Amino acid sequence: MARSMCWHCQSEVTGEYFCERCVKVQPVSKDTDYFTCLGFPRRLTLDPKKLEAKFYELSRTFHPDFYQTKTSAEQTISLSNAAVLNTAYRTLRDPIQRAEYLLALETGSVKDIRTSPPADLFEEILELQDTLEEYRASDRNSDEGHRLRTTLQAEQEALEQRKEEMESQLQQLFTDWDQLQDRGEATSQARVERDRILKQIRELLSHRTYINNILNDLAATIA
Repeated sequence: MARSMCWHCQSEVTGEYFCERCVKVQPVSKDTDYFTCLGFPRRLTLDPKKLEAKFYELSRTFHPDFYQTKTSAEQTISLSNAAVLNTAYRTLRDPIQRAEYLLALETGSVKDIRTSPPADLFEEILELQDTLEEYRASDRNSDEGHRLRTTLQAEQEALEQRKEEMESQLQQLFTDWDQLQDRGEATSQARVERDRILKQIRELLSHRTYINNILNDLAATIA
C-alpha cells in the first residue's frame, strides 16, 4: 500500500503505512485504490459496520495529536493519508458511488456513464415532461392545476417504484460480481461474465441517474 522504498531510510517497505526499519509513516501510493486503502477486496457488497470500523481505526492512526512532535514531513504525510482515507470512505460507504468507482477501476469507463432514459419508459417520460410544462404554466389553485398535480404525483410514485426496482437489480448484479470475484477464475468464460455484469451495472446506473434527476425535478415542481 505504501511506497516500495522508505522516503526516510531508503529501506524496502513491505508493511502498510509504516517503515519496519525506521518506523516512519509512509505516504499512500497514488496507485493504491480505495478498496485496498481500507483493506477490502474489490467487492460491491461491503459490511457498512466493518467499513466504518476500519475507517476509524486508520483515522486514529493519522490523527494530528500523534504527530505534533514529529517532523514536518511526517505531519504532511499523515495529513495527506488522512485525506485519502476520508475520500476512500465517503466513496465506498455509498453503494452507488462504490459501483461507479469500481467501474472506473475495472474498465476506466466511468466517464462514459451518461444519463439516459430506459427504452421502455421513453414515451412515458416525454409525456411526463409535457405535463410538467403544463403544470408550471397553469394556475396551480385552479381545477386544472389540481388535476395536473394529481397526475404528477401518480407519476412520481410510479418512478419511485421504478427506481427501487433498478436498485434491486443493481443489488443482484453486485452479488453476481462478488461471487465471480470470490471464485477467482481466469477463464475466457469468466471474463465474458465479468464484462456482462459490468456492462449491465453501467447501463442501470445511467438509467437510475436519469430517473433520479426527473424525480428531483418533480419534487421541486410540485413541492
